[in-house]
Parts: sequence; structure tokens; C-alpha cells
Amino acid sequence: MNEWLDSVAWNADGLCPAIAQDAASGEVLMLAWMNRESLRRTVESGEAVYWSRSRASFWRKGDTSGHVQKVVEVRMDCDADAVLLRVESVGGIACHTGRRRCFFQKLETDGGARWVVTESVLEEPGKFRDG
Repeated sequence: MNEWLDSVAWNADGLCPAIAQDAASGEVLMLAWMNRESLRRTVESGEAVYWSRSRASFWRKGDTSGHVQKVVEVRMDCDADAVLLRVESVGGIACHTGRRRCFFQKLETDGGARWVVTESVLEEPGKFRDG
């Protein structure tokens, strides 16, 4: 009955990385962690549910922010040790900093390596904490 969950190569902590990707644009929005139960809840509800390693608890994306991730498709990589969620991001914000995605810093290497913020805040950061 849960063979599909048994197919995932869970790490020693019972987790696997989960990448959230915008289903329309293909843009990578964020990386989070899932365990068996959060993946099962995600599939059953159609909304992304992750496992917070710092709080040791489940969190449904959007519970505090309203920025729910509706799951369009779930994929597993070739090694079965990572999951890709193709999502529709309600409200257009995936990052707790108030940006569209978590990958908003780019490494610039001209004149010395440094991280540069490439995307602006769309909503006041600190207002919510989904992850």
C-alpha cells in the first residue's frame, strides 16, 4: 500500500530533500525537507507539507503566510534520494524573507567573489515564518 513511499531512499534521519519548482516557469523556488509522513500528507492534500528540522515538526507551506504551494506533480530523482514538487505558488512568495524564491543571492566573481542580492522583497520579511 505504501510501496511508493518505500521507494524513496530516506537518509539516516528519515528525510529527503524536496525541491519546490514553479510548475509554469520551471523556476526553482526553494529547498526543504520531507519525511515519509510529510510526503504522504502532501500527496493526500495536494498542498506542500514539509518537515522542519529545527522545530522537529510538520509545516504546511502557507499556514502562517497564506502563500500555499498547490502541488501539480511529484517527481523523484534517478537515485531516489530527492523529491521534486512542481507547484503553483499561491501569492507568488516562497521565501520567508518575503521574496518570490529562496535563491535570491548570486555569486559574483568579477573583482573578488561576493554574494549579491538579485531580487527585491515583495512582502515585509519577518511577518510570517512558514519554514
